[in-house]
Amino acid sequence: MQQTAVQPQSKQKLSARNIIGYALGDTGGVLAFGVISSFLNMYYTDVFGINAAQIAILFLVARVWDAINDPVMGSILDHLKPRKTGRFRPWIYFFSFPMMLSLVLLFLPVYDWFNMSTTQLLIYAYITYIFYGMMYTGVNIPYGSMATVMTTDIKERSTLSMARTVGAGIGQMAGSVIFPLFVYTVADNGAKYLNGHKLFAGILVIVGFQFVAYQLNYRLTRETVIPPAKKKGESSVGKTLKSLLKNRPFITLSLASMLLIAGNMFTNTANGYLLKNYYETPGLQSLVPIATYLPMALSIPFLNKLVMKFGKKELCGFGAFISAGAYLVMFLWKIPNPYIFMAFLFLTGIGLSFFTMEVWAIVSDAIDYQDKLTGRREEGTSYAIFSFFRKMGQTVAGVGFNALLGYIGYVSAESGTGEVIQQSESTINGIYILATLVPFILYLIMALLMQFGYNIKKDDAVKLKEYLEERNAKRDAENAANSDSNSES
Repeated sequence: MQQTAVQPQSKQKLSARNIIGYALGDTGGVLAFGVISSFLNMYYTDVFGINAAQIAILFLVARVWDAINDPVMGSILDHLKPRKTGRFRPWIYFFSFPMMLSLVLLFLPVYDWFNMSTTQLLIYAYITYIFYGMMYTGVNIPYGSMATVMTTDIKERSTLSMARTVGAGIGQMAGSVIFPLFVYTVADNGAKYLNGHKLFAGILVIVGFQFVAYQLNYRLTRETVIPPAKKKGESSVGKTLKSLLKNRPFITLSLASMLLIAGNMFTNTANGYLLKNYYETPGLQSLVPIATYLPMALSIPFLNKLVMKFGKKELCGFGAFISAGAYLVMFLWKIPNPYIFMAFLFLTGIGLSFFTMEVWAIVSDAIDYQDKLTGRREEGTSYAIFSFFRKMGQTVAGVGFNALLGYIGYVSAESGTGEVIQQSESTINGIYILATLVPFILYLIMALLMQFGYNIKKDDAVKLKEYLEERNAKRDAENAANSDSNSES
């Protein structure tokens, strides 16, 4: 059996250069993802004039395609022969260019330039959104897989996971903090509406920052654990998927991560509608990511110490219960003031910070567990399937939100008109219920999964690492002995 080449433990210590470079990879991705999660749904309803039911179907179709696209991409990565620059780094660099192009096309103001009908705009949305999803897969799967081959050290992986979260937080700021300050225009009646041209101008600026982020990611990172490419027939998507279904930590974590993404995207979208319609303060949308990301920034100096003392699984489950509890209070107490609402969002951010910052370290543990079960390193396919679960979280949020938005009677605007639609009182109250009750349910289920389903506890993670190191050392010794024997004969 082919072996995984692993650098000595001392050489797996990550430098500041490696950590910063890895963080910038997610900065590049989330620069796009942040804008999409905050504005794409409203862009489709209020600028393109597409109704909520049609958007829900669009998101569902895109995820069906991802069910094919993501595992295939992961399998390709697993079977490629590593280059001198690594197995995953070159692919991140290559796919970053069409991914940036796809972001531009997604928000291109074709509704104005070509006087397109709503049906034509819907077709355009299908093409550009699915194209974006494919290109994002091309970047995100090798990027996520790369963490498993940069180091095997538990503490270093936790540092990488935190760095990725910090990088994502920086990227999120553009779409969630800066954009709300200038993408709205005041109508004649004093109400504010989303301006598609201003949004597109911001996208062009974002693409420039993405280019810099991906260039630095490629130049500053390195891979120290180099697994060999799989031989033809040695593994396949089907084999990997079958074995992953027996991997309890992986399945549990994938479901919990799906709910995390669903909750985050649902609240990002719902809060935009909530602040615009319920509180009538759309500009305050820029405070939402500050309220949710500030707790993560404050926890960075202490998180590694907490992980080493209590364990990743234990912290994540506890934090998810805090967030669920905060949303339950928000639902029961119909908060009259947007600033009090922000204070509760800060509390939810405290709870979610543990899971959000450690999830990438935890998935590395789950992939190591897969190695223990099968004796094979399959980072690409495993991470692709994990990534698909997270995309399903986007689907739960996108389809679910639009279905519920249609249920409460939200009325879309005419495409490209800048028309401000006055929603009914029952619709406005329904938006508040959506923004609080749904996150409570999602985060509660997530907490239960991590607390009672995920079974790699603190001590188990240490034992798993030791087992793999001893097994690989034994295999290396056997291979060396066989090589010497063959040379003598």
